[in-house]
Amino acid sequence: MKTWLAAVAVAALSINAAIAASPGYAPMDNPVGQSAWWWDDDWWDGGQIPGPANHRVETRWIEYPSDDATVPAMIARPADGERYPAVLYQHGRRGLDELIQAQVVRLAARGFVVLAPDVYSGRFIEKLPIEHDYDTEKDVAAGIDTLLALPDVSTAKACLASHTRGGYMALKAAVTHGRQDDAVVCYVAWYPHLQDPNAPEPMQVYRYSSEIDRLTIPTLVFIGDEEQYQRRRSIETAIQSMQQAGRDARLVVYPGVGRGFDFRPPHVRTFADDLAAQDSLLRASRFINDSLRD
Repeated sequence: MKTWLAAVAVAALSINAAIAASPGYAPMDNPVGQSAWWWDDDWWDGGQIPGPANHRVETRWIEYPSDDATVPAMIARPADGERYPAVLYQHGRRGLDELIQAQVVRLAARGFVVLAPDVYSGRFIEKLPIEHDYDTEKDVAAGIDTLLALPDVSTAKACLASHTRGGYMALKAAVTHGRQDDAVVCYVAWYPHLQDPNAPEPMQVYRYSSEIDRLTIPTLVFIGDEEQYQRRRSIETAIQSMQQAGRDARLVVYPGVGRGFDFRPPHVRTFADDLAAQDSLLRASRFINDSLRD
């Protein structure tokens, strides 16, 4: 079942004329009607809206080794002593600051043990770096083993969740470092950077990272309709390529919001931001649970 938030938020996937006219780029269609992947008979026919899982969350910090680095990591989990499915949440260029830590807590409140590596602190990288340090990808991959070794984890494998540049680090952990082969069953990302941040400008504008073509696990990506053109194009073409290859890849576009709808601070938040943030967490939690059950 899907929530009423989803029905509202996914109602429009508008693409501006400049994007639609770009050569070699076919915008994604807006799925409508009963054949659409988001359709819910229980809601339409019987008015049923599922309630989200809500848990009070406790947090703590640990460190784990990764080659020559020691990586600090935040762990967030329901505060009831039970065991829950494993999720690794990878921060982006902001680092693991207080706004992103709040997002980790929100995900854990849906019923997960979430490990959030602070790979920048582990490598003494300042917040909002321009260049990408490839060693951080190894740190993400190593974090998966640390997560799955926790005694309060109920699953043998984990799901990767991420945002912005963390989407690229998580992608490389899954593909380049082979974790989709032995430890990871799904990939979830909020407006991810799906290109090597160190690649030249034409690659940033017109291409997505080649690792996408080797990403085989179920994939769910969220963006806002006001996402900037460069990032939106690479995300849409990446998802289209995965779909054309017959893989389980889904894109949700929320109207009226741009990048940062899940962590934008209170003094600038809008109602549309909250709709998109809440709906994306509900969708992500169901997607992760379904993937870990398969």
